[in-house]
Amino acid sequence: MKLALLYFNIAFLALSSCGTSSSNSNIDTLESTSIENVPMTNSIDFWKDYSILSAEYGTKTTVVIKDGMRLMTTNALPNHEVGTFPNPGNPNTISAQNRSYAFPIHPKLTGESRWAREPGVALNGVKFEPETAERFVCETGEVYRVEAFQNVVDFGLDHNHAHVQPTGAYHYHGVPVELVKKLDKGEDIIHVGFAKDGFPICYSKSGQFKPSYQLATKSRTGDACSYNNPSQKMTKELQGTNPDGTFVSDWDYVEGLGQLDECNGITINGQYTYFLTDTYPHMSRCLKGEFTEEHGKGPPPSEHSHRSAPNGGRPNGGGHPHQH
Repeated sequence: MKLALLYFNIAFLALSSCGTSSSNSNIDTLESTSIENVPMTNSIDFWKDYSILSAEYGTKTTVVIKDGMRLMTTNALPNHEVGTFPNPGNPNTISAQNRSYAFPIHPKLTGESRWAREPGVALNGVKFEPETAERFVCETGEVYRVEAFQNVVDFGLDHNHAHVQPTGAYHYHGVPVELVKKLDKGEDIIHVGFAKDGFPICYSKSGQFKPSYQLATKSRTGDACSYNNPSQKMTKELQGTNPDGTFVSDWDYVEGLGQLDECNGITINGQYTYFLTDTYPHMSRCLKGEFTEEHGKGPPPSEHSHRSAPNGGRPNGGGHPHQH
């Protein structure tokens, strides 16, 4: 009976992380949960101190709550099956990193949305990074930033919608399928990570919360637009073509179109929460809470211009090179 009650409490706490405010729980005084080589990641309470240590996958991620912060140290190796790397679209090999993160345990909304290149980190220490640095540059001046999910450039994504940077850092561009399976307790809403501002990142298996983005209706402009990297080169005429989701600028935010806001977030039972979605934008491209952006300033979340900086492009190239 005591064992059953223990597992009920763990399940309730994890579910409530995506439905109630963390500020209402006594997380400063919660005891540590440390699990080593346990295949079912969903046995861990991720609102407490915890560790994910896997000899099978090499994962070493530890979180300690201290001085009002959730402090994560990780080698950023996923605790699940991944695709084959290198591959034709991604020439990089996964390797251990040395990363640390600090998430406030009492996050605060600021009333504004700010672009975030790396909006958050999964519970296993693997970062979320929705956008790419790849782009088509046109002779007429337009710069089109390429989306991770499209049929023009092969980025070598695996079944977790992830691939590898030249540094060896494995990272998610969309829903991390294998991690979701490990975290699934049978409920619709699954807690999968924390945003840099401290708010939870979740996934709804039923997709009950819809994004508010749609394909733009205005035709593209741009003559002799070229894409170049060491392994792929191509030229496209974009003048007069219709948006199809290939580029960031193909998408428009329409307030109220879905339940989720411009940062793919929503308030549930008083708790603001970001959602991963199976459709664009797949994850937040901006954050609404207080955080420090480590990678420079980007465009407003609802302004997806295809022009180069300062009219919507990434200063100094932005993003990260997947192919170099």
